[in-house]
Amino acid sequence: MLDARIRPLINPPLTMFGLHLARVGVSANTITITGFGFGVLAAVAIAYGYTFAGFILIALNRFFDGLDGAVARANKKTDLGGYLDITLDFFFYGAIPIAFAFLSPETNALPAAALLASFYANGSAFLAFAIMAEKRRLSTSRHGVKSLYYLGGLAEGTETIALFLLMALFPAWFPVLAWTFAAICAVSACARVLISYHALKD
Repeated sequence: MLDARIRPLINPPLTMFGLHLARVGVSANTITITGFGFGVLAAVAIAYGYTFAGFILIALNRFFDGLDGAVARANKKTDLGGYLDITLDFFFYGAIPIAFAFLSPETNALPAAALLASFYANGSAFLAFAIMAEKRRLSTSRHGVKSLYYLGGLAEGTETIALFLLMALFPAWFPVLAWTFAAICAVSACARVLISYHALKD
């Protein structure tokens, strides 16, 4: 919901930095993979109780996630780059709830499972529509220039990252935050299904 509003604020500085990195030969895929490495380290840190370190690493992961697109636009977008970007994002989104479940299985396992199920539903509705949109040659730039059709929703990247950062700062709140966001994601998934139904109905 907030992605389209946040993008005009963060794109200019990312674009400037991305142009500099592109000029010195840094590839977008290198940045994507490095950012994912920070995401993995964030999950490991959280799982072992170093939640503030997890907070910093999550922030680094998201910074690199924005930066790879800026470098790709400065060089040349590739199908491999788009694939790595979305796939490693989903790996990261799954890793953080699992880390909190590992941290405190008694209190966190069930809400983590609910959150992961809601991510699965939301992501499926998002990616399935992107496939159909490609088939029908639909496009949108509302969320910036993407490698696939970005179908907006109530729960998007900005909200998810804000959630993860809150969880890392206040790990005792994880169950409440996870259940609440799982409900929001469920509503978002249903809305995406309805939008897709009307958009694709012949």
